[in-house]
This record gives sequence, structure tokens and C-alpha cells, in this order.
Amino acid sequence: MKAVILAAGEGTRLQPLTSTRPKHMIPLGGRPLLEHLLVALKESDVKEILIVTGYRETQVRTYFSDGVQWGLSIEYSHQEKPLGSGHAIGLAEDYVGNDNFLVVYGDLVVDPSIIRSTVRIHDQEGLPVLCVVPVANPQQYGIVLLKEDRVVDIIEKPTSNDVGNLANAGVYIFPPEVFTEIQRTPESPRGEIEVTDTIKQMVQQNTEYTSNQIRPEDWMDVGRPWDLLEANRRVLERCCSDIRGGIEEGVYLNGRVHVEEGAKLRSGAYVEGPVFIGSGCDVGPNCYLRPFTSLERNVRVGNGCEVKNSLILDGTHIGHLSYVGDSVVGAHCNFGAGSTIANLRLDNANVRVRIKGEAMDSGRRKLGVIMGDNVEIGIGAQLMPGVKVGTGAWIGPAVTVYEDVPPETFVMQKQELIHGRRKRR
Repeated sequence: MKAVILAAGEGTRLQPLTSTRPKHMIPLGGRPLLEHLLVALKESDVKEILIVTGYRETQVRTYFSDGVQWGLSIEYSHQEKPLGSGHAIGLAEDYVGNDNFLVVYGDLVVDPSIIRSTVRIHDQEGLPVLCVVPVANPQQYGIVLLKEDRVVDIIEKPTSNDVGNLANAGVYIFPPEVFTEIQRTPESPRGEIEVTDTIKQMVQQNTEYTSNQIRPEDWMDVGRPWDLLEANRRVLERCCSDIRGGIEEGVYLNGRVHVEEGAKLRSGAYVEGPVFIGSGCDVGPNCYLRPFTSLERNVRVGNGCEVKNSLILDGTHIGHLSYVGDSVVGAHCNFGAGSTIANLRLDNANVRVRIKGEAMDSGRRKLGVIMGDNVEIGIGAQLMPGVKVGTGAWIGPAVTVYEDVPPETFVMQKQELIHGRRKRR
């Protein structure tokens, strides 16, 4: 069976990280988000794949090319404008021909068992399949109504919990007839062709869709910045210990630690897994890397630093005596010595983050900063919980940052100095 991956979107809710890359290329544990999905497809014996790309698509196409190095056959289709999931699927018509086909949203972290069980249900029942997953917050998803295991309706972001909690998981098997129905699907109020509207239309015309209920622990939708920390945690939980880099005497490794070739851990470093340390990284001496930390490639963590439950992208330098906790830090950032990221409010309330101008509850009691690429931070700077720092911003020395910093701006502290003569006793 052929698969179609929808990976054209920008991921505006993941700003500032997506100002320089598509969300599908944000790395987790050494691999882009999209690569984890491709590996899951391959492990499920789905090897012919069409990726629908759009925003900054050159990064996707250059990295994955034709898929040969992963044992896959990959082709691409370009979505000129973000005209909806239905429109994106419609671009695959020539690729899949008259066969049934699998569709997966490209911003999912899924266990291969989901793909295998979906294909198995389709083979057994001979019907289109829609995967559903129980969620704690139905108001944020499209909720699927079932009669026994058959799809009856899909309600987008319901205002009441009474409709149930089975969310559309973004994994489907469609028949080729879906292409005709997509052409007949009217635009949604936001001007897009939504595949959920197509499915509802087909159900109303007596096309049966069966369901596959999957476990929440096997599935994750990465839509908001703090979701990256949970996704990184899930990826690292599946990592095995593999030490290929240089480990000096006096380094202590505890638990599952993956160190790529070309990385270096200096004496006195204490690493408590699961932790991923990419090639070219230089850690220590006398550092503490705490669980669920990913240092991608060429990251420098200086003397006396602590990094906890954080995702640090390529080429970032964390200067000595700094603390980074529960944060996502972009590529090629530079932390001056003694920089501190706060990750806990004084009142212990959940940390709120501004998404598209609206303050949202992250649901996390501990959350540090979300930082774009190429940020410069002066010595002794402090960043408060939930702050977002835009790409290319500068934070001056000894500044305490309480609010989001826009891209390509600077924040400095003006200090009044008083000079006088000492009085000697």
C-alpha cells in the first residue's frame, strides 16, 4: 500500500522555531520529526511514499531526496498555498491511481503498531479506516462520533464534552473515490477544503468508514512549542545506550545515553539518561545533563552547566555556569556565562505561553523558554518561564526578560552608575 504524508504546513503555532524551518524538520533525538514518521512507515512495511510539501519545502526535499538511504521510495507533490488537508490529499490522485492508500499527517509521532493495525483492519473489513484516539481536552480536536465501530459524524472542536472524547488522529486509509468527493467538498469558513468535511459527506452518502481506536501513549500531535518536549521525551524513551564518542576519565553515565561519534564528554560530566548527544557536541567539564535532554549536532555545553529536559538544536553554545531547564532552544544561539532560564512560577501555577497573541495554558507546571535560531544572550541574563525569544534577537547582560522578545530586536538594561570618593577610616 502506498502512503501520502501531509507536510506542507508552516506550523505558525510553533513560532519562532518555524521561522527558519518547516515544523516537520524540527529534530528530536537526532532525527527530524518527519524522519521518525518515515521510520515508522518502513517498520510497518509501507515503503512507497508521496510527501506533500509547501512551506520551506527545499529543506524536506534535500534532506530526504528519493528515500533510498532509508530503504524507501519517496516522491513529492507541491501544495502552492495552504488550502486544507482535503486539497493536499487531492494532489496525490495521479500517484495512487485506482488503489486504496494510507494518509498520515506529517506532524505526528506514532508507534509503528498504529500503521500496522490500521492496514490490518482495512484488509480484514475491506473498508476505509479513520483512526481515533481518546483525548483529555476534546475542545481542541475534531471529535469522531461512532456507532459501534463505524463513523457517524465528526464535530470540530466541540464546546461540550457530551459528544465524547475520541479525536481524529490524522491517520486514514482512503479509497480512490475520495478524490471525486474532495472535488465536491465546499470550502470551510476559513477558505480551505477539509478532508473531515469530505469524510462526513461520504458518510452521509452511505459510504462506510470503520475506525481504529489507538492508545494515547502510541500517538502524539505536535502542534504547540511545549509539545516538542513531550515528543522528545517519547523519542528518547525508545533510545538505546550507544557510546561512540570520546569519553574522558571521570565522566559518569547513568541510564540510557546515546553519544554519537565525534562528540566529546569531558571529565566531571554527569549524564543521567535518557539523553541524546549528537556528533560534534562538546560537553563539560563538570556538567550535569539531566533526563530527556537532546543535544543535537555541534552543541557546546561549558564548564559547570546544568541542562534539564531540554531540546537544544545544532550549533548552540551554552556558556559556563548556565542553567537551561524545560526549554526548546534553536540553532546557533549563544548563552553568555551565568545565563539562567527560570522554569517554575513562584505561585506554582501552570506556565502560560503566548500563541498567536493569545496567552495559553501550557498545562505544564515547569516550562522554560522557546527560542528561535541565532539568539545572542549576554552574561548573567535571566529569562522567565514561558517567554518566547524570536530569531536573531539579542538579550543584553544582566537583563531579566519577562515578556516575549520579537525577532531581530534587542533588549538592554540601562544602568545608572554613581561615582564618588571612598571615605577612609
